[in-house]
Amino acid sequence: MNRLHNHPLIDTLHQVKGNSRACLFTEPLWGIPFNLYAPFVTLYMYALGVKDQQIGLILTIGMALQVFTAALGGIITDKFGRRKVTFFIDLLAWSIPTLIWMLAQNFWWFLTAAIFNSLWHITNTSWQCLLVEDTPPHLLVNIYTWVNIAGLMAVFFAPLSTLLVDRFSLVPTVRILYLLAFVLMTAKFAILYAWSTETTQGTQRMAETKHQSLLSMILGYKKVFGKLIRSKEMRLALVISVILNITSISITNFFALYITRDVRIPEKYVALFPIGRAVIMLLFMFIIQPLTNRLHDRSVFLTGFGVYLASHVFLLLSRPDSQLMVIAYTLLEAVAFALVVPRRDALGAIFYDKEDRARVMSLVYVIMIAVSSPFGSILGFLSSIDRRLPFALNMLLFLLLAIVVATSKVLEKQVLEQET
Repeated sequence: MNRLHNHPLIDTLHQVKGNSRACLFTEPLWGIPFNLYAPFVTLYMYALGVKDQQIGLILTIGMALQVFTAALGGIITDKFGRRKVTFFIDLLAWSIPTLIWMLAQNFWWFLTAAIFNSLWHITNTSWQCLLVEDTPPHLLVNIYTWVNIAGLMAVFFAPLSTLLVDRFSLVPTVRILYLLAFVLMTAKFAILYAWSTETTQGTQRMAETKHQSLLSMILGYKKVFGKLIRSKEMRLALVISVILNITSISITNFFALYITRDVRIPEKYVALFPIGRAVIMLLFMFIIQPLTNRLHDRSVFLTGFGVYLASHVFLLLSRPDSQLMVIAYTLLEAVAFALVVPRRDALGAIFYDKEDRARVMSLVYVIMIAVSSPFGSILGFLSSIDRRLPFALNMLLFLLLAIVVATSKVLEKQVLEQET
């Protein structure tokens, strides 16, 4: 019991206070329902008549809209405060879309939901500020690890979705999961609003922008963009985030289609792969990650990208009616995610300008989405030709990331500083 109490992740839960505690402790109410329905999204769309290229088109339109919402995120967050923006935009970006998805009949329903859901980048900025502002920097890696663990808690509920699909078939089950998501997510937004307070930086920015027009604040992005471009540290965090965002499009949206249509794994077993992935990631985060926290960012990133590459090799070698290679992919991809994603998030929280965090993060999201948005259609087109092609593209991108990290002067300087 004492060893558990002394575990770095458990210690972090005792150390976080205020808004960080509120954000972490309410996150399962979003993460659990999201991860319950996420494995079935593309299959649900496909079952309702939405084809591969239409799925790609919805992704592209949604991401194109997110360019604008991400640009507004920092301005709205500064103008109206982290706490209020998080609450009201979450209702528009998640509560309303989950109801539309639940009732969806065809392509146009999913497109409408995607339009509302595109607002999530506004609340992503405000929630991130609420999470990390007023929080000691040395806790950030473990805090972002807990954010990911909160989503992984769905592992304890995911067998329910598998049983429901087997009993009631895919479409009725996913409709139930979307209803559950509406109830739990809306509860989460209300509890977080009641539990949290405005951050110190948020209060300051609200006062500074009180008499500024939205237009003048938009024009202020020119100065923020200059800061971002001139900073080697922020540029590095941006490049890593952009490329990883592109790779996640394939993993999130085309994995289920590939393994059910090409590898011929029954739909009712699709949710079992996220379950296995979550178990592996939880074990890794609790047992291995505290050891990796002592390592330099560069070595952790390079290891993670190498494991990502290996996972995709197994996926592409999968053969019809054989689950072994898909299981190997799931195991390795989970380890890679656990290595890379918390480290990427912490890197951004440390490197992004602290005095102008909301606008810097919004600009990062704008660039990230603008670069990523064409890939929704590109990946949909590639998938329509051969469902292995999106994952082959991922391998090239992971290799590019490894080159960027290996040659980074910023991370090399970090290594030298830590060694001295």
